[in-house]
Amino acid sequence: MKQLYLFFSFLLSTFAFAQLTPPSELQAYYSDVDFSLTGNALYDDLATATIAKHTNFLSYSDRHDYLYDADEDLSNSNNVILVYSGESRSKLEYLSGNNPNTPQTFNTEHIYPRSLLDNSNAEGDLYHLRSCDIDINSNRANKPFSSGSGSYTSYTNSWYPGDEWKGDVARMIMYINLRYNEPFEDVGTLNLFLEWNAEDPVSSFEDHRNSVISAVQGNRNPFIDNPYLATVIWGGTTAENTWDGNLSTNTASPLDLTVFPNPVKERFVYISATQELDAIIYNVLGKEVLKQHLNENTKKLDISQLTRGVYLMKLSSDSGTITKKLIKQ
Repeated sequence: MKQLYLFFSFLLSTFAFAQLTPPSELQAYYSDVDFSLTGNALYDDLATATIAKHTNFLSYSDRHDYLYDADEDLSNSNNVILVYSGESRSKLEYLSGNNPNTPQTFNTEHIYPRSLLDNSNAEGDLYHLRSCDIDINSNRANKPFSSGSGSYTSYTNSWYPGDEWKGDVARMIMYINLRYNEPFEDVGTLNLFLEWNAEDPVSSFEDHRNSVISAVQGNRNPFIDNPYLATVIWGGTTAENTWDGNLSTNTASPLDLTVFPNPVKERFVYISATQELDAIIYNVLGKEVLKQHLNENTKKLDISQLTRGVYLMKLSSDSGTITKKLIKQ
């Protein structure tokens, strides 16, 4: 997939993109993201922000406390809207051994199937959990997504979510890829999700979910905030730029440096900078796993003790602080 991203980055460099400036209410949240970037560079900036701002990590069992508010029927606060079928059902009908209510008609669907996740921290992430009719959820199982039309459809080896849900699905899958580095090819194709993202615009229901979940977890789904971000990163069918025309109040970080190689396959990661630095590496749960001062003669970190995965590297100097996403392969 990294080779594919680089290919897209090459193509994107030949095109001009519309203005990318968050609205005023989101500019503080996205203040560390350089929206003049495209392709892989913008992907990395957004991934870093999405990981760094994810401060409350939920277990899968925690979902009962939050999911039904996120999936709330905007015309009936006592109900949830079920994915795929679009039905409105009482919030009391969720399936649980601790729920005394009868009947219990819906459970929780992992849009990115739980059985396919490499990162166990993703299984409780509300951004890809949805309330779903029990039978429909069972019918979908862990089938990858494929093209179709009309309402949800189960094929022999794939699943079409329905015209009204394909954009929602695409933006959830993009989030899981951005946040946890989970591959697209396990659940469909990137081109398909780019098409769905453009063809099915963000709804008020999705905006509501984004606001509710961000209040719980601390981070946002940037592809709900602006579907056009996917176009700038990966190309494909052009999605709506919901930020077009906004004025920026962001300022660039004064700390200018390069981290390479990234992803890292060998022992060392190198930092190209002209000043002394303090480097701290955190895992995706925010735990410090490595700390080192980098002087004029030492601009490399030995990360051989780190396991394979995604990390955040915080680099600080007298000029400022910057955070980079680091992938250990």
